[in-house]
Amino acid sequence: MNPGLAAAVAAHLIWGFAPLYWVQAQPVPALDIVAHRVLWSLLLLVLLLAVLGRLRETAAQWLTPRTFMVIAVSATAQACNWGVFVWAVTHDHAAEASLGYFLLPLVNVAIGVIVLREVIDRAQAIAIALAALGLSILIWDMGGLPLVALSVSVSFGLYTLVRKLVHIGAIEGLAMEVAFLAPVAIGWLWWSGGASFGEFGTRVDLFLAGAGVITTVPLVLYVAASHRLALTAMGLTFYIGPTCQLLVAIFIFGEPLNLVQLGSFMLVWLGLGVIIADTLRRYRNVRGLQRD
Repeated sequence: MNPGLAAAVAAHLIWGFAPLYWVQAQPVPALDIVAHRVLWSLLLLVLLLAVLGRLRETAAQWLTPRTFMVIAVSATAQACNWGVFVWAVTHDHAAEASLGYFLLPLVNVAIGVIVLREVIDRAQAIAIALAALGLSILIWDMGGLPLVALSVSVSFGLYTLVRKLVHIGAIEGLAMEVAFLAPVAIGWLWWSGGASFGEFGTRVDLFLAGAGVITTVPLVLYVAASHRLALTAMGLTFYIGPTCQLLVAIFIFGEPLNLVQLGSFMLVWLGLGVIIADTLRRYRNVRGLQRD
């Protein structure tokens, strides 16, 4: 297997099976888990940047006013995404969280149209319409909005939008974001008496301490893959993660998925299929022109 493809697949597999990791930290509250995720990630990322010789450069970028403001917003969106996702997988909503990530590419298209005034093509319009229909069915079945799915997709969609405003590497950007969140995390640790650390035994403490690894390793793999793979291939590997999350939710966590919910998922998948087919068509056309 191509090394870049192997790295991308490994990153998405880690993200896809991450719910199995986070449930091991039960009964630690989601806010406590996010606080540990921030602090242990910061420690690991600082060490990584020091080894790579990019720590001073990253600190200098972070002190730029515009960069600081963008990082402040992206860090807030990232923290919201982490908090909702961890809460979802520890409260029997992992399937709905996976739907949020299936919706993410379509949410990104919608944000591009609404915020950036981008023009969508026919395939994207069909995909958004199918996703909207699927969501409408889910809202009818649930008797309300699927808040977990929408929170996951919108928070990460906004995160993606904001990060486009500055040209910072993924590792450096994540280090800046967790550095911004660190004072809040430390404050929460002090106020809560340790954010559950030491309260539920050594096993749970080890899982909390490993939060930095489970956060940072897939990102490093993803960045490595992005330097070796075409964007089309990177985009197609994205669906490995939410597919694994959904399978974990149904077959390991035993979360129910009735026919109506399955139908709404299938409409979203159909929309994604339209976009994937259109992307592959464009890619083949470009490759054909390059050969000519």
